[in-house]
Amino acid sequence: MALPAPISKLDTTVINRIAAGEVIQRPANALKEMLENSLDAKATNIQISVKDGGMKLLQITDNGTGIRKEDLEIVCERFTTSKLKEFEDLKSIATYGFRGEGLASISHVARLTIITKTAASQCAYKASYVDGKLTGPPKPCAGNQGTQIIVEDLFYNLNTRRKALKTTYEEHAKIAEVVGSYAIHNSSVGFCLKKVGDGAACIRTQAKSSVVENICAVHGNSVARELLEVSTEDDKLQFKMVGQITNANYSTRKLIFLLFINHRLVDSAGIRKIIAQVYGAYLPKGGYPFVYLSLEINPNNVDVNVHPTKHQVFFLHEEEIIGKIREALENRLADCNYSRVFYTQARLPSNKPVSESKENEAGTLKPESGRQEVYQKEMVRTDSSQQKLHRFLSHDSSADISKEETKEEKTSNFNKKKKEEKIHAKHPG
Repeated sequence: MALPAPISKLDTTVINRIAAGEVIQRPANALKEMLENSLDAKATNIQISVKDGGMKLLQITDNGTGIRKEDLEIVCERFTTSKLKEFEDLKSIATYGFRGEGLASISHVARLTIITKTAASQCAYKASYVDGKLTGPPKPCAGNQGTQIIVEDLFYNLNTRRKALKTTYEEHAKIAEVVGSYAIHNSSVGFCLKKVGDGAACIRTQAKSSVVENICAVHGNSVARELLEVSTEDDKLQFKMVGQITNANYSTRKLIFLLFINHRLVDSAGIRKIIAQVYGAYLPKGGYPFVYLSLEINPNNVDVNVHPTKHQVFFLHEEEIIGKIREALENRLADCNYSRVFYTQARLPSNKPVSESKENEAGTLKPESGRQEVYQKEMVRTDSSQQKLHRFLSHDSSADISKEETKEEKTSNFNKKKKEEKIHAKHPG
């Protein structure tokens, strides 16, 4: 008979790596944690650099309040935070972070370096971390006010997780999605996302912009020109909502849905469902809208401590609030559904025949490059209505017609000669 295995306590490093794997599931999660730290530090300018989809390098630089030198020793330990003192504070939490797990989790699955300077400090300080611990004392260095966090070799110690991730292109796309979402919601903050080695930015927004301007910068004018402002509120339910949604003229193959609840980027299956139902009456099958919604709900009615990645929240009166959102969407779309606009590309007048242009994949006329004009004498008749009769006759029939034409020609010449002889006889000499 087999005996039960003894129960033993896991090593602290093992515990921390297991927990870190829940919080940091991919590069986009690591960036989200660092972005929220920058926003909590009142930054007005945030720059992000990425290499190999964030797997090789993920760097974020802000101009926020910075981190005190004396806090650098414990900043990457689990459950260390400046944003929460007691559990009851969760009921009225107004910051993004509250658990003190973001930087700690990153340091357990990557090589982490922090360079930071506060307004009161004479210089910046640089510190490196492995498994939540300093590799050496912080060193003074040059630097501007704010914080720069450098994450290298993400998941270097979790080969299975590293191999399970998608391509660097797809991981970069998820990073861009996170940056774009926060840039739209935080329009007073300037954001810049770049790939290392590229001159142009993938995303760039200016500080003190409007939400619509940032939607245009991130998703393009094709979305921005079709936007409708939507809003609703209910004092009894203690919530209000503002947002931007596209009208019936815009349609894409995938839903673009940005949802912020009390300024947190989250998701909601219930709200996704009513969006699909409402737009189903306006868009063709397989078409989806752009929807950005920002909900502010009484913090006492929201539970933010639900998921390790903070991607979900629970809130009271969910069905009633979703019903109000549906009503607001339906009313706004119904108000503007009196006409639809179709944008086409105008073709400038040209002296070339239409046959010298062809349609490209987008359906617009495009002149063929390097084609020379064909003269009339070189053209081949291809219109069936302009073909000659002899093309439909046999070879023998064509020969008979030729003989008949020769006979008629001889008769005409003979008659002409006789007529000339008569005239000569009447008027000799």
